[in-house]
Amino acid sequence: MRQYLLPEKGKFYKANLHMHTTVSDGANTPQEVKEAYQKEGYSIVAFSDHEVMVPHNELTDCNFLALTAFEKSIDCPSSEKSYSFRKTAHLNLFAKDRNAEICPVMNASEVWGNARKYINNKMKQADYRSEYSESGLNDIIHKANESGFLVCLNHPVWSLQNYQDYIGLKGLWGIECYNTGCVIEGYPDTAQPLDDLLRNGQNVFPVYSDDAHGEKDRFGGYVMIKAENLEYDTIMNALEKGDFYSTSAPEIHSLYIEDDILTVECSPVVSITVSTERRSNLHIVSEKESLLTHVEFNLGKYLSESRSAEDEMRRYFRVTVIDERGRSALSRAYFTDELK
Repeated sequence: MRQYLLPEKGKFYKANLHMHTTVSDGANTPQEVKEAYQKEGYSIVAFSDHEVMVPHNELTDCNFLALTAFEKSIDCPSSEKSYSFRKTAHLNLFAKDRNAEICPVMNASEVWGNARKYINNKMKQADYRSEYSESGLNDIIHKANESGFLVCLNHPVWSLQNYQDYIGLKGLWGIECYNTGCVIEGYPDTAQPLDDLLRNGQNVFPVYSDDAHGEKDRFGGYVMIKAENLEYDTIMNALEKGDFYSTSAPEIHSLYIEDDILTVECSPVVSITVSTERRSNLHIVSEKESLLTHVEFNLGKYLSESRSAEDEMRRYFRVTVIDERGRSALSRAYFTDELK
């Protein structure tokens, strides 16, 4: 029986999940951001300004969806005078409710710059005290999840984070594996933190984003969400389930498994890799004469070994495609216990 890993039905919607506007430290108004991204084929933008959450439902129409979000920063205490030496954790929080105005982990005193003018009466009462520690970050994630927010760990490389900083985090929805602004600054993220968390039992999704503040850091990384329509609840449900892939250009058209054969259909690429939780992968590279658009992988041996394993570690596989210019697309991880 064929099982579609990306939904068979629905339409792909192009989305940027990390963006700053004049509400905080961005150069463009929300309306200007909408216009710029629509011209590039985007249907969705999450407006994730710093520390303050401003719904932009007035921008939503039949062809465009504005997601309500904000970015929270938690800095590590340090004796260093320069901020550039400090570790930090930046979290994007995406509201399942389009009309959300407050999140229990907000603090009005932490709002800075232009964003102060957007503090509303509810926000004035917000006084959550953040702490840069494993327990402190987990408390933020837990409270946000309970209040209807998906939480993404942003740009760990730029944040100077390492394995010890993120491996104990529980309840993350996503982690940035590509951030256009950070690539431009010379701090490119990788899929290593994603795999570290997956191997630690956390079902976290890879996110490609822009973190755009102006024109130079736009249109580099995005997610393609497969959903039945462009309604807020539908899109948030698709994000929560992982019905999307992340990319800096290549397209994954279809992913399905049938009789232990994984089929990948995509735009022309030079390589397709199936990575797993162990030191075992399947990899196909294109011949010189033609690029890859349809590849089948026999996962029978891997699935058999996974099903007979006696330990409690969850087995998973995920797909990476790379085009001629080195640009990549990542699927989410599919755990073997999800397969029918």
